[in-house]
Amino acid sequence: MSGDDKLRSVAEGMRAVYDRQAHFLDSTRDRRLILEGNWLERLRATLPLAGSVLDLGCGAGEPIASYFIEAGHDLTGLDFSPVMLEIARERFPEATWIEADMRDFDLGRRFDAIIGWDSFFHLTPEGQRQAVGAISHHLQTGGHVLLTVGDEDGETLGAVGTDPVYHSSYSPEGYRTLFADAGMEVVDLVLGDMTAGGRNVLMARKTRQK
Repeated sequence: MSGDDKLRSVAEGMRAVYDRQAHFLDSTRDRRLILEGNWLERLRATLPLAGSVLDLGCGAGEPIASYFIEAGHDLTGLDFSPVMLEIARERFPEATWIEADMRDFDLGRRFDAIIGWDSFFHLTPEGQRQAVGAISHHLQTGGHVLLTVGDEDGETLGAVGTDPVYHSSYSPEGYRTLFADAGMEVVDLVLGDMTAGGRNVLMARKTRQK
């Protein structure tokens, strides 16, 4: 199998990986928000009281979704793994949990904020383009999206448990263009943020309806 074929194969198998690894990921996930807290607080500062939040790739609901639930926000979690969502529903029955693909979801409403922490970068470049369009469609004008992304054009493989997982990225300028085309402005893009465990963190604001 060629390198490109291997990448495509892994990308297409991501749902099965997260179903298989759901309980491992939940049991090993640090819930202390040491690496996410500053960015979550910054996103929350943009929200109205009890504002609505969509968590893309919400997994089992901790610690990202639970942060907004406990702060009194209207939280909707979206994930393509039914096993992950089963854990989230049992843990937080008061929230809304939806099984869907972040590339082509349509929930029939708009949110004050959208977050995709450690999830968006598992999409192919075309998948990221589709997801940005869906994000824009579901975001209120003036609302913000917070994502972890890559730092340069390319595709690579990582691992979750014993399974390989797919990652891809645009360049920083590529992301600015991608979001601008969807009616959003990148307001911050921090590469290698050591306060977030070395992640590359992007925040964008919806400036116009498409």
